[in-house]
Amino acid sequence: MLVGWGFGQGLKMPTTPPKGLFAMIDPRGWSSKLPVGIVPLAPHRRLKPALRQRRIENIGLPMTLGRIGSLEVRLAVTARDVKKAQKLRYQVFYEEMAAIPNALSLISRRDRDDYDTLCDHLLVIDHDAPTKLGKPGGRVVGTYRLLRQDVAERHGGFYSTAEYAIEPLIAAHPGRRFLELGRSCVLPAYRNKRTVELLWHGIWTYVLHHKIDVMLGCASLEGTDPSRLALPLAFLHHHAAAEGEWRVKAVPERYVSMNRIAKEGIDVKQALHALPPLIKGYLRLGATFGDGAVVDHQFGTTDVLVVLPIEKISARYVDHFGAGAERHAA
Repeated sequence: MLVGWGFGQGLKMPTTPPKGLFAMIDPRGWSSKLPVGIVPLAPHRRLKPALRQRRIENIGLPMTLGRIGSLEVRLAVTARDVKKAQKLRYQVFYEEMAAIPNALSLISRRDRDDYDTLCDHLLVIDHDAPTKLGKPGGRVVGTYRLLRQDVAERHGGFYSTAEYAIEPLIAAHPGRRFLELGRSCVLPAYRNKRTVELLWHGIWTYVLHHKIDVMLGCASLEGTDPSRLALPLAFLHHHAAAEGEWRVKAVPERYVSMNRIAKEGIDVKQALHALPPLIKGYLRLGATFGDGAVVDHQFGTTDVLVVLPIEKISARYVDHFGAGAERHAA
């Protein structure tokens, strides 16, 4: 769904956005159904105290994580910041991409859910752009939502548990810290290398600060008929499947087999061409994929789980952003 890109590479823009990990557009990263065990929140009454707690947890991170020209990347620190991110998500997910909002989001014109109180919100701000009302002060043009394992576990778990049985993965790595990414989007005019660079720089800085060991999230293929996605799904199954203790299986009631073509019957060149560019980017980074896909009829996609241990990230990408995230540091 995102067209082939990696760090330091040019971008071609998608006609349909991807989902999940490292995506620039991610309307399908989260379903409306809360995973079993999640503690319901009153998200907007509790947003301010939640943000105070996030600020305490992020002590040591600079206010500005990075800059390129007029663009700044930083974390949301106020309820107003989060609302700006929610408005941007609504604009991209529901107005541009025609996702189906719930009543609360429709009335408020904001993409909002209980997880907004749990997550850190990464923002890209253009300080040369006026707000939608024409006022000075800059405009939020890109956002990403980050959920750390320690926070998720205090409130019932990661969002991905609605689609994948990730608990055994976490249990198999008790000394590792996991980070779930999602809800990312960028305004159309900013879907370019600079914005992607800053989003990645912000994520990388955050990963280093919180000593994250593993990133995970979902990526999407367009369409809900797995038989029409047989080639890319089978390629991932045979050539990029997570193995051993890293293997994660889709929940039984939503499991769709990815083994739809025998390995010897796969034309690798055609399969790579059929993959969404975002997923090809994950492959370049060193990611592997879970066992089974999940069809999301609400958003018209077939989802796969991406698992990316930090030590598996290609050295050239680490070198690009810097072992200390110094490339775009303010």
